[in-house]
Amino acid sequence: MTSKRRNVIVFGLMMGMLLSALDQTIASTAMPTIIGELGGLSHMTWVTTAYMLASTAIIPIVGKLADLYGRRRWYLLGMAVFILGSALCGLAQSMTQLIIFRGIQGLGGGMLMPVAQTIVGDLFPGAQRAKMQGVFGAVFGLASILGPKMGGWIVDAASWRWVFYMNLPLGIMAAVVMFFALKETIGGERRSVDYLGSLSVAAGTCLVLLGLINGGDQWAWGSWQIVSLIGGGISCWLLFLWAESRAAEPILPLDLFRNRIFTVANAVTFLMGLGMFGAIIFIPLFMQGVVGVSASKAGSVMTPMMLSMIGSSILGGRLLLKIGYRAQLITGMGFMAGGFYLMSTMGVGTTQAVATSYMMVTGLGLGLVMPTVTIAVQNAFPASRRGVVTSATTFFRSIGGTLGITILGVVMNNRAADLLGLKLLPLFSKVPAQAAPMLAPFKAMMEKNPQDLFGLLLRPDLLNNVPEAMRAPVVQMLRESLAESLHTVFLVGLGLVCAGAVVALFIGSGKVSDATVPEAVVE
Repeated sequence: MTSKRRNVIVFGLMMGMLLSALDQTIASTAMPTIIGELGGLSHMTWVTTAYMLASTAIIPIVGKLADLYGRRRWYLLGMAVFILGSALCGLAQSMTQLIIFRGIQGLGGGMLMPVAQTIVGDLFPGAQRAKMQGVFGAVFGLASILGPKMGGWIVDAASWRWVFYMNLPLGIMAAVVMFFALKETIGGERRSVDYLGSLSVAAGTCLVLLGLINGGDQWAWGSWQIVSLIGGGISCWLLFLWAESRAAEPILPLDLFRNRIFTVANAVTFLMGLGMFGAIIFIPLFMQGVVGVSASKAGSVMTPMMLSMIGSSILGGRLLLKIGYRAQLITGMGFMAGGFYLMSTMGVGTTQAVATSYMMVTGLGLGLVMPTVTIAVQNAFPASRRGVVTSATTFFRSIGGTLGITILGVVMNNRAADLLGLKLLPLFSKVPAQAAPMLAPFKAMMEKNPQDLFGLLLRPDLLNNVPEAMRAPVVQMLRESLAESLHTVFLVGLGLVCAGAVVALFIGSGKVSDATVPEAVVE
């Protein structure tokens, strides 16, 4: 393959991955406008949830299919589904339609990401692969920065529908590039498809994620709805394990876990997802509720962290060639642990500049870890299994992130309930009897979901029902309670990251090989 054609393929892959990553965040800024036109405020979160559910469920399936039938056709199919979903989202006439169409879009996005990373593994030998995966890792960081901003620009300049329509010309361009530039060598033998494994892993993933997303929100954790969802999901996963042990071409071959690098790398990315992607959800809440960043700037508070992640991801792809998997994973997890510890020290007196510097330390670690995991598993297996092992890392990271959001959300709720009970109730007891009815709504929040009281920090107008003499003490108490609650969240995240660093010790001292790609499937 000429370097010119390889560069053209890389351009097509980057464009596809950028579109897929952007659509996880770009709709967030446009949601107020979308709700204003379509209604359905109570279903707002499902616009994002539908995309996440569909993309996570399809990841392990498409990785195996790409190994069986080639990368090119599944990448192009993923792009076609993504483009179709985008067009339908732009045409949606109700919130229900938009949620369904976002699910279709998520299926396409979930197919694009792992297949694109697998193609990168096919295109480059070990040394170059490490550098390129670092660059592709930076694409995700760039998307997280551009997504909310682009959503706002598009809504202001045109219509929210163009948030989705913009994917059509760019997606078609990427598909045309890949159609003509990428060629494959695929065996002509008939291969069996693990239908039971595919259905059971998709059903199990969706049921468990639905249970975790709705637990403590739509239904109580011990309710029959949540127990049924999570229990049904676990049952489907057990069925999946049974099916994989008997299938001729399993979606996720269980013998992969006999490989130490595969097992350790996926354990690390799972623990990183638990701690990292769970905790970073709460950073904007700290910046706006405690530091006092305005709502208009809240969408940009993650930019410094993501910029540091982009830089370290690019640098990490080159550093990996010199120090090997174990050293880089431990270094990256060390930076993340340091960032988490620093963030756990933040309080009501923390300035925006200090908080930003702590977030950047965390971003440095994240950028070192993410490409290392992908490179490690790709180099541990031949090209014939590269699709399934690449998709496995993405799948475990996604599952870890969802679990992390749920676990750390519960940690915050419980800690907030304790703190607000100790601080707020005594404060309310000092209110004159004639003003007590004004506080009834806040006492109801305290009994049902104490965390909702932190909304008073994000919407000061809600404090109008609080006696004027008490507003400043209430705000100060809420800021202190929020800071202390997040202090606990970051400490739990720190423990999970440290556990990941310990697990990384067992990956071995292997390094990226400069050898050519074995069993290459791209020409």
